[in-house]
Amino acid sequence: MDPQTEIELQAAAFRRLQKHLMEDRTDVQNIDMMNLAGFCRNCLSRWYQEAASEKGIEMGKNDAREIFYGMTMAEWKANFQTDASPQQQAEFEVAFKENVTDKG
Repeated sequence: MDPQTEIELQAAAFRRLQKHLMEDRTDVQNIDMMNLAGFCRNCLSRWYQEAASEKGIEMGKNDAREIFYGMTMAEWKANFQTDASPQQQAEFEVAFKENVTDKG
């Protein structure tokens, strides 16, 4: 496979993941994703922001989230986010430290 086709397929897979999370499975909470998989929608938007930065494109965290979510975080939270249980919050503390916090 040539490199350009590989990039296009990777981009298509990313867009499908984004659609799945933003349209098909809005019921899945970020905290559950982080607790089970070690990443969530916010991680994906941060990775998008980091990729933009690597290309010299300045993008803030909120800008990246709005691009990924297709709406502001306030709108997402109002429409889809539910309250986390104390157990979910405790599990999140561990998952966040293991997967997001800079270990270096």
